[in-house]
Amino acid sequence: MTQSHAVETSAVATEAEAGLARHDLVVIGVLLVASFVVILNETVMSVALPVLQSELGVAPSTGQWLTTAFLLTMGVVIPLTGFLIQRLGTRPLFGLAMSLFSLGTAIAALAPGFGVLLLARVVQASGTAIMLPLLMTTVMTIVPPARRGVMMGNISIVIAVAPALGPTVSGLVLDHLGWRWVFGLVLPIALTALVVGLRMVRSVAPTSKASVDLVSVPLAVLGFGGLVYGLVGLGHAAEGSDQAVPVALPFVVGAAALAAFVARQLVLAREDRALLDLRVFASYQFCVAMAAMLVAMAAMLGTLILVPYFAQTVLGYGPTRTGLITLPGGLLMGLAGPLVGRVYDARGPRVLLVPGTILVSAALWMLTAVDEQTTMGWLIGANVVLCLGLAATFTPLMTSGLGAVRPELYAHGSAVLGTFQQVAGAAGTALFVTVMTVVATRSAEDGASAAAATTDGVHTAFLVGACVSLLLVAIAPLVRKPDAAPQGAVVGH
Repeated sequence: MTQSHAVETSAVATEAEAGLARHDLVVIGVLLVASFVVILNETVMSVALPVLQSELGVAPSTGQWLTTAFLLTMGVVIPLTGFLIQRLGTRPLFGLAMSLFSLGTAIAALAPGFGVLLLARVVQASGTAIMLPLLMTTVMTIVPPARRGVMMGNISIVIAVAPALGPTVSGLVLDHLGWRWVFGLVLPIALTALVVGLRMVRSVAPTSKASVDLVSVPLAVLGFGGLVYGLVGLGHAAEGSDQAVPVALPFVVGAAALAAFVARQLVLAREDRALLDLRVFASYQFCVAMAAMLVAMAAMLGTLILVPYFAQTVLGYGPTRTGLITLPGGLLMGLAGPLVGRVYDARGPRVLLVPGTILVSAALWMLTAVDEQTTMGWLIGANVVLCLGLAATFTPLMTSGLGAVRPELYAHGSAVLGTFQQVAGAAGTALFVTVMTVVATRSAEDGASAAAATTDGVHTAFLVGACVSLLLVAIAPLVRKPDAAPQGAVVGH
């Protein structure tokens, strides 16, 4: 070990023992609360979709764009956050994020129809997209490696518990106040977080005069947008809806744009001008963690969309009862988050990931058994198993993945992680709904009742998800804890 490396390691150990400064804890606390509020809105539409489809006169594959467009916008905007964090700093970027989210929430509460509501969701998502990478980059910058597991456990509450509680909050509001109040009640909370945050949050890292590559932005939009639009287009085609473009065209455009985007980022990285610095993928551990995160996010968001839809359309549950299905699992996930972080810090990722991914897979296999006689207890039980599995999965994946890249690439690593999470969520949502729609349409054509056809579709969608979850189980043993001290070179090989 070199003398400089020994000094660096000693400094890290001293910092870990001393703990975080009060100001740093305040910054992280404010960012955690704000992130929880904005990410809660990822899944509030899951219970509201049947209500909106009826009141606004839209089909399921059209209505689910209120969730898919939200996630897709995040996947498109998040690649910009690496540049924004370096250029603007923590406080100005926080103000921008919460201002956009508050504006989108106000527009949604007053929306006269589906088109304006969809626009509002896109504006909301633009603010949400900034918050999560900002939170993760801040944590990776100021938290010592020895304490990152606990902090990432808190972040996992934001990432997983907020979406899990979304249907419960939405259901209670829909039954008593109407769908506009799903946004109306959030608006004052968002505005309060904005005001308090601007008073208390200060930048924690130096800024630079980084420039944005204007060619990379449209390539990212076409690449990520084309692939998810293509998945949703399959659902439209299954319903017999008129298609403005051939079904295969979005996939072709999306794949070509992503290939061009990747090629351009590799070239720009040589001059440190990449919009999304793909050098983070030089770490084997980062690649493994991202692959697992893709599957986990797709499974979570797809499930959080289909279970409420099945409960309402087949079992006849009201919004409140439907929302309560996800409440126990969400609360358990919140309680487990800090504990999982402590276990990670003490024992590493595998002791959590192996049982966690098995639980995720088991939950999806449980959901393949749904039928018209499925009880609420079975749905709650499957959701609890899923949430416990995700609680043991997200923290190790995020901490191991980001901890395996060079410190100067934390902002880009956070942006890549956020992009993968949201595009995976959008693709998972679109895929689950598409499979359900295709199978349900065919069953209806064969003479099945509406409830039986929907049940066939939901069953098949969960069967596809359960099979994909086996990949997550296979990846889990490959993840390991990166070196504790920041390295001058990429670790994890």
